[in-house]
Formats: sequence, C-alpha cells, structure tokens
Amino acid sequence: MTPTPGPTPGPTPAPTVWPAFAARDARAMIAFLVALGFEETATYGEGDEVAHCQLDWPEGGGVMFGSVKDDGWSRQPGTGGFYVVTADPQAVHDRAVAAGATITRPPSAPGYGGLEFSLADPEGNLWSFGTYAGEPRAR
Repeated sequence: MTPTPGPTPGPTPAPTVWPAFAARDARAMIAFLVALGFEETATYGEGDEVAHCQLDWPEGGGVMFGSVKDDGWSRQPGTGGFYVVTADPQAVHDRAVAAGATITRPPSAPGYGGLEFSLADPEGNLWSFGTYAGEPRAR
C-alpha cells in the first residue's frame, strides 16, 4: 500500500497521546509488561489497588492504567488494542514467549513494511509490536 502524497513531511513528533486502560489485576499487568520491556515509571496505590501506573516504552511513549473501578471512566478490562513501535520485534517476541504470553500472530512482514507480531496479555488486551513507526507528518 502506497501512502497518498501530501505536503512536505516533517519529523515525527514525540508521542503525546497515551493509551489508557483498566486491569483486573494491575500489579500482575505491571509485571507482565515490564517483562516485555516496558519501564515502570510511576505507580500510585496501596496493596493490590493501583490508582495510576505509568509504564514507559524505552523507544518512546508508553501506557497508563490502573485497577478497574466503578467510576464512570474505567474501560472494561481486556478490550484494549495497542501498537508499540520497536526496532527489534523479534527480541520483544522472545521475551513475550518467555513471559508466557499468548502469541496471536507470529512475527511476519505486513503489506505496508516492517516486521511485527501480536499477543494477548493476561487480561485479553491485544498488543502488536513492530517496526512500522507510521508515516511522517505534514508540516
């Protein structure tokens, strides 16, 4: 698939949109995602309850989540879908397998370039890790 030509592309900006989701067992989710390569930057809460957690991806961006609660904002656990850009999806795949992840799509080359794979986390959210970083933004 060829992108539609547009204005002169500029640099890809640093991420400022953070996917957010809820987890039934936020502490276990933190451990799982750290095993895949995320870095635990901030976690607020006591005991099993996580009010807010920020996990950064070492190559940029990250996710925020907390324990599911009935507050009118929490998403239904297991309904998220995420794409994480990485220079080495095979290494992430290998860590995911070692962490016991359910691989839903093995490493392959999608029709738009790069290499990627997908997995389901312990709560059913779907994650894809790949080299495709998107198209450059127009200035």
